[in-house]
Formats: sequence, structure tokens, C-alpha cells
Amino acid sequence: MKKLVAEFIGTFWLVLGGCGSAVLAAGFPELGIGFVGVSFAFGLTVLTMAYAIGHISGCHLNPAVTVGLWMGGRFESKDVIGYIIAQVLGGLAGAAVLYVIATGKAGVELGGFAANGYGEASPGGYSLTAALVTEVVMTFMFLMIILGSTYPEAPAGFAGIAIGLGLVLIHLISIPVTNTSVNPARSTSQAIFAGGIYLQQLWLFWLAPIVGAILAGVVHKNFLSRAKN
Repeated sequence: MKKLVAEFIGTFWLVLGGCGSAVLAAGFPELGIGFVGVSFAFGLTVLTMAYAIGHISGCHLNPAVTVGLWMGGRFESKDVIGYIIAQVLGGLAGAAVLYVIATGKAGVELGGFAANGYGEASPGGYSLTAALVTEVVMTFMFLMIILGSTYPEAPAGFAGIAIGLGLVLIHLISIPVTNTSVNPARSTSQAIFAGGIYLQQLWLFWLAPIVGAILAGVVHKNFLSRAKN
């Protein structure tokens, strides 16, 4: 139960901090934080939670991370479903708090509410194919960073920094394409509140991150890990 509570809180913070920066702070052109600021906000949520709850739950905060670690032989099958449920619920709670805050301003228009999309729902108008490739590759690399930086022989104590900065880089690359998912829980939480086309396209932001995570788990386990792992 401690692990599930930790995953709930961590994913809550990821959505509130990361999506909150996009919905609330990025809307001020003269003072706003823009793509760079949003990218760092997402990275900082993961970095801070890595040291706050990493020793409790491993700080997955993401169904794709859970699946990727399981595929890589680093996570037990019996815990996968519980983690994913806790992550989705935590993300929804974060989005709910963000919605209450964001609608506390007269005449506010939430628009896409930091949801993910492709085609007309893509920030840059990128196609389904471009979005699919982006999300698969970005999630693959995210899991490679996670699996590598948490490997027993990796420098101790620095994994959170590598993972957080890795997520910053991923957002810098992919915000224009899909608004960056690499996390089905984060995508679900925003799509529920944005509705419409974002809910219709949500399937991609479950499929692509999970595929990328599975590929990373297989590659790391078979080509970059010792046999006993």
C-alpha cells in the first residue's frame, strides 16, 4: 500500500506540476515560460519525486515505465496492475486540482488543457505517423535512460538527475509534435478534462508509449544487462 500511495502522490505531482506549467504559466507571452519552461517543469517533477519516493516505490509515475521495467526483468508481475491504477488515479487527481485552479479566472478558455494529440490536435499540426514514431522513440529512449541509470553498476545516487534531465530533453524535442506524452497516465488525466478530439485520440498515447517501453525493456535485458539479470 505504501508503494501505491507513493505512486499516486508522485503522478499527482507530475501532472499538477508539468501540465500546470503549460496551462497556467505558459500563457503569458511576455513573462511566460514557453516550451523550455514546460520541459523543465516536467523534468523537475520527476527529479524531485525520484528523491522523495524513489526509495519507497521506485518512482515510476508512468504506466509505460512500469511495463518497461517489468519487460526488462526489473519489476515483479504481481505489482504491475496496481501501479498502473495508482498512477492513473494520481494523474486524474492532479488534473482535477489543476482544473479547479485554472477555472478560477473569469472568462478563461482551457482549450486543449495540455492534452496530447496529432493532426489538428497536434501543436504543430503533425500527422498520426509522426506522432506515433515520436512517442515510440521518445519512450524507448526514456526507458533506456531509466534502465541504464538505475543499473547496479551505474553511479549511485545520480539516477534521478539523469532521468529528470532526460525527460526535459524529450519534451524539448516532442512538445511541437504531440505536446509530449510518453506517459499514458498523464495523457489520460488531461484528455478526460479536455474531451472531444483529445479523448478520441487517447488510444495512441497508450499504445505508442507502451510499445516503446516494451522495446526498451527487451533491448536492455538482452543486450545491455548481465545474463543473471
